[in-house]
Amino acid sequence: MTTQVSFKAKSGHQVTGALGEPTGSAKTGAVVLVQEWWGLNDHIKSLVDRLAAEGFVVLAPDLYHGVVTKDAGEAMKHMQALDTLKAVDEIAGAVSYLKEHARSNGKIGVTGFCLGGALTLATACHVPGIAAAVAFYGTPPDEKVDWSKATAPIMAHIASKDEWVTPARGEDVKKKIEAAGKTSVELHTYDAQHAFVNDTRPEVYSPENAKLAWDRTVGFFKKHLA
Repeated sequence: MTTQVSFKAKSGHQVTGALGEPTGSAKTGAVVLVQEWWGLNDHIKSLVDRLAAEGFVVLAPDLYHGVVTKDAGEAMKHMQALDTLKAVDEIAGAVSYLKEHARSNGKIGVTGFCLGGALTLATACHVPGIAAAVAFYGTPPDEKVDWSKATAPIMAHIASKDEWVTPARGEDVKKKIEAAGKTSVELHTYDAQHAFVNDTRPEVYSPENAKLAWDRTVGFFKKHLA
């Protein structure tokens, strides 16, 4: 089960989040897990637990500061109202928190879903010291990021039937990042819809694809955060 913790954003204000820790006492890699547009809900907390069970210290920052919704219209409003750079500032605070955590080996990854996928890539471009990034069906607007600043290895999961983040957009981002020559992007496309990992949404959940993407993500983090 996750526990609520408080930490400081890079700019200094307080942020809360859901923390998950692996069993045992050994130091391990750590991961910031970034929410979907619904907020820091039970589904995201369950993913924190799952990733912690894989052996990582995991922190999901509450970027909506207590707001959670099940209504797509409300979720859209909150996502559009979210300041990308302020959110990245809070994610950077989570990165710093994990670097100092007693169970952390100091190597930090970032992953996120939908809105969180976009913020994962933005974090890879704006926050130094990231060891790996995995984005699920999300990309930030080009004007919000400097792709040439991404240096950590990146994995991206895209759904072929996604109207939000199309396979063409995934390829475009891959080319822009790799053109800078500082890192590479491992891009995977799945015969699925947007949010196919979300097992609380049967209309889009794709168990086989979700498992494959999850296993690839865990393997990627185990490789780069060891």
